Amino acid sequence: MPGPLYRDPWAQREAWRRHPIFSKRTQFKAMFPGLGWATAAFVAYVVYDDFIKPKSAHH
Repeated sequence: MPGPLYRDPWAQREAWRRHPIFSKRTQFKAMFPGLGWATAAFVAYVVYDDFIKPKSAHH
């Protein structure tokens, strides 16, 4: 079978807009690359600095 039959002559040219890579969720995730890893690293640093690292006698 050669492919889908398009009744609208422009539908084939506009089909790329419905591709999953152009969805709103994918574009939002790509807007801030590495934000999840950076947030996790910052939380780990704050937990270490406030709770695990020994407190110094000096201020």
